[in-house]
Amino acid sequence: MRRWSFTKGHGTENDFVLILDRESMLDVGPAEVRFICNRRAGVGADGLLRAVLAKHVDGWDGDGALWFMDYRNADGSIAEMCGNGIRVFVRYLLDQDLVHGPVVQVATRSGLKVTTALPDGRVRVNMGPVVVGSRSVLVTTADGADFKAFTADVGNPHAVSFADNLDLLPLYLPPRWDPAEEFPEGVNLEFVRQCGPQHIAMRVFERGVGETKSCGTGTVAAAAVARVQGQDLTPLPVTYRVDVPGGSVDVQLTEHEAYLTGPAVLVAHGELSLPDRAVLETQPRPAAESVAPGRASH
Repeated sequence: MRRWSFTKGHGTENDFVLILDRESMLDVGPAEVRFICNRRAGVGADGLLRAVLAKHVDGWDGDGALWFMDYRNADGSIAEMCGNGIRVFVRYLLDQDLVHGPVVQVATRSGLKVTTALPDGRVRVNMGPVVVGSRSVLVTTADGADFKAFTADVGNPHAVSFADNLDLLPLYLPPRWDPAEEFPEGVNLEFVRQCGPQHIAMRVFERGVGETKSCGTGTVAAAAVARVQGQDLTPLPVTYRVDVPGGSVDVQLTEHEAYLTGPAVLVAHGELSLPDRAVLETQPRPAAESVAPGRASH
């Protein structure tokens, strides 16, 4: 039996377990992530955030003294980036006196991200460029309804559809997309309703997780698509309010990059007990893992 200290936090109810592994000494594999994120047998979370010094991460060629956000989805798959997760990650680093704010640089698989802790408790993240694709795909929900979806890249893939009634969407089952080869590694699926000028509501089905209360990169993708497809003529920079089931965030779109601002809350600290790897490997996978085809990321 292994014992690890952990912290639980969330950003607009997109929740995470955080593990401090400064020198990369812990063996955090898919089986451990699935166990920890299991909402019945574990702590329960949409994903796991491991804080490790960047010098220990293969492929990172930047400042090795930075903290690297090693993000895993609930099914154990590796993710490039998580907009809600990085806000909670920064709040954790500040809470543990591992960094000094208000500006905090974080290494991620999607590159270096610069964040700012605001006086009101929210965290602002420079998400980098968001690219709205020129092609569309057809997304079909479990009830057979079809939606035209517009592709967007926020360091990870998204497909954004517009729907008149978000409440009726059967997102308890994974939607499909056509052509399937458009996203061979899976995709995050956002469904958006226009509420007013620069104001949208969104639900999301995340690859590797299922429906979540929020998706940070998804809100950025949704705002960018809403502006382009809605032919919003407001000069840049422009800020969109995005309502999700877990709360609201602000997405500022500029000429070259996007900024995501929202809450980051730590709710618990504790110690978890993990069975040995051999025992974990024999346990059945939670139902949430049979969600969307494909792999990682928020």
